[in-house]
Amino acid sequence: MSHAIISETLLCEIEDRVALVTLNRPHVLNALSAQVFTDLKSIFSELADDDEVRVILLTGSGEKAFAAGADINELVGTDRATGQALSRRGQSIFNEIETCGKPVIALINGFALGGGCELALACTFRIAADTAKLGQPEVRLGLIPGYGGTQRLPRLIGPSTALKLLLTGDRIDAKEALRLGLVDEVVPLSDLLARGRELARSILPMAPLAVAGCLEAVYKGAGHELDSALRTESRIFGRLCNTSDKAEGTRAFLEKRPPSWTGQ
Repeated sequence: MSHAIISETLLCEIEDRVALVTLNRPHVLNALSAQVFTDLKSIFSELADDDEVRVILLTGSGEKAFAAGADINELVGTDRATGQALSRRGQSIFNEIETCGKPVIALINGFALGGGCELALACTFRIAADTAKLGQPEVRLGLIPGYGGTQRLPRLIGPSTALKLLLTGDRIDAKEALRLGLVDEVVPLSDLLARGRELARSILPMAPLAVAGCLEAVYKGAGHELDSALRTESRIFGRLCNTSDKAEGTRAFLEKRPPSWTGQ
């Protein structure tokens, strides 16, 4: 069974427990306007609460862009207060995507620049088409990344490598992004959606609470001292030990049969 959710700037199709969210402003290379952020918040909140959705794919419409950055027209009139508020709102929504409890796979089908690159960084995995171009060119506008780029990028590829991209504003191609660890895979553009669905299908058979637990442990542990992070892991492990799915999973293993997960 499949159904669709349509907003002003996004499309969302749900089929076989996988949601495909598509930024739908191809005429402006899927630039991230205030309305896009509003729609992202709404759709990801809905998907996070939908027990039938297990994995989320995120891409841009057309072949030119995943998201080519912020809507510059909306930046022109900002000052200290409005700029900070704009940044905090974007950070909050990207944080919600990152911590929605479900794997989010970015399918980067073209330009992922500025806010578009930051959106990809907030996803669990990044698969790039061989035509993709990525970068954080905010210094060319007299700005820094404001939606998490100065924080997620160095955590992903290391501080000095991140700073080289941040300070030059350079665009890199998919092959270089893979070498740096900015993306996880590179595939031909024609194979991008199929590869995303294939990766999603490899996650679907796993226990949903355990998948969410892995995501939570990694994100909560990042940046903390090892001892503190290990205590977080133990709390999540203990919580899962008290679930019906853990009882089913261990029983199914011993009985040599596939488990039947309930998410309980």
